[in-house]
Amino acid sequence: MKPLWTLLRPLLAAIAAFSFAINLLFLVPAFFSLQVFDRVISTNSGETLLVLLLGTGVALLILLLLDYVRTRLQGVLGALLDEQLSPPVVHAVVERAARSPAGASRIDGIRDVAALRGMFSAGALIALFDAPWVMVYVAVIWLFHPWLGLGALASTLVMVVLAWLNDRLSRRPLENLQKEGRRATQYVENSLRNAEILQALGMTGRLLARWRALQDQIAATQRSVGRSTVAFTALSRSARQAIQILMLALGAWLALTQQASPGIMIATSILLGKALQPVEQLVGNWRLLVEARAAYGRLAALSQEFARDEPRLALPTPEGRLVADGVSFRPPGVEAASLSAISFQLAPGEALAIVGPSAAGKSTLARLLTGVWSPSAGRVRLDGADLTQWPREALGPHIGYVPQDVELFEGTVAENIARLGPVDADLVVQAAQRANAHEMILGLAQGYDTPLGEHGMRLSPGQRQRVALARALYGSPRLVVLDEPNSNLDGAGEAALAQAMGGLRAAGVSTVVVTHRPSLIAHVDKIMVLAAGRIQQFGPAAEVRMDMQRQAQAMVDRKAA
Repeated sequence: MKPLWTLLRPLLAAIAAFSFAINLLFLVPAFFSLQVFDRVISTNSGETLLVLLLGTGVALLILLLLDYVRTRLQGVLGALLDEQLSPPVVHAVVERAARSPAGASRIDGIRDVAALRGMFSAGALIALFDAPWVMVYVAVIWLFHPWLGLGALASTLVMVVLAWLNDRLSRRPLENLQKEGRRATQYVENSLRNAEILQALGMTGRLLARWRALQDQIAATQRSVGRSTVAFTALSRSARQAIQILMLALGAWLALTQQASPGIMIATSILLGKALQPVEQLVGNWRLLVEARAAYGRLAALSQEFARDEPRLALPTPEGRLVADGVSFRPPGVEAASLSAISFQLAPGEALAIVGPSAAGKSTLARLLTGVWSPSAGRVRLDGADLTQWPREALGPHIGYVPQDVELFEGTVAENIARLGPVDADLVVQAAQRANAHEMILGLAQGYDTPLGEHGMRLSPGQRQRVALARALYGSPRLVVLDEPNSNLDGAGEAALAQAMGGLRAAGVSTVVVTHRPSLIAHVDKIMVLAAGRIQQFGPAAEVRMDMQRQAQAMVDRKAA
């Protein structure tokens, strides 16, 4: 966040300078009223009035221009903050979501950027810059008359106490309201991913009941916060009006007792109104300020995960030599490790099948081999370099990955295969041909230009899996990791997958495939059997298959006996 503040500081300093000049010019109307009542009316001088009007007109024109420029600077400040903060926040949010064992997508950081930008672009920022001028206006009023100065000081203290009480009483409820709101939104977003189940099993009513319970909690907190906010806003407005009336009465009394002039009475009323305005604005915008402060705190914590812009030596294109050295993984908040002491090696062009019962850690190992997750212990190396040494943008083109739950993005088939980058028609078609999905894609309504819709829902699960395989083979990946790539494929699709794996081996691409089906095991060089997060067997495919067959036969014999 420090580079961001370094970038924003000149703009904030400019806004502060404009605020200084604007607040000085706000003294002009008060002094104009003072001169009109004390000189123009008493002397009946039209020439003096004309000169005062011309001078005040010029001052107000300058005030208009400065206020316009200051407002535009606010917009530039908000846009610059969004431009500089959004990219690292999105990267950090994506990385955090990818590391989450639950795979939950969180967009709180993006919302926090919007909240912070809203604060910088709103009137609350101007009120913060104008607030120190309260004492300047009070000092000028004091120069008019000490009694008026004491009254202005007491008035300011009343408004400040109201703002302080508003902060004390509303800070925690507002923070709770934000948390409950995010929780309800995330609950609905996560539930809608299972809309098909909700509809098929008649669970929508129960989902609605749970969501209503969350909404009732939010509504209760919102009513409490709303009552407090509205009460303090109304109280501050009423207090400001009452204070101005009392100060006007005090000025009138001083004028009646010949201790002050009528011009001082009017000028004091104008200055006091300007002095109390930023305090009233702060009270009115307090919710926005509290939300921005909480958002900044979360972004400051998230910034610890921002990618460092430290220059790194560009590593050569890998050949695909994969080494796992004592890799272990323990999910956050879980005592038991999902994987323990996993070690193996793959030479370029070798294919490895990972098999085992459910919850054996196969998908976890696949994520570790692609660098999506980082091991709790041990290292995963590609051509001798730890995956953590590779920037993701540099490593991505060398990795092909098909996750167990295939996700496609809104866009065309070609854009998804091209990994959302510029569409190179030759590379897209080449990747589809390597995945043996070219004919299937040509059979779609618009071929490669077929829009997939949200999450690729316009394709069948098997078609999505084949497009995901083409995406994994786009470019020239040297390591391809496939997690249950045939779970939704029919016979033709499985044959196409087996042929694609054979092509990868022939091209010298290292391949790791997680599978439960024996059809793919015939196309690998090595087999690893995982159970309870540990390697039970590992070796050449033929030897491991024979051991598995012997174990299966022995189990059948025991049951028969």
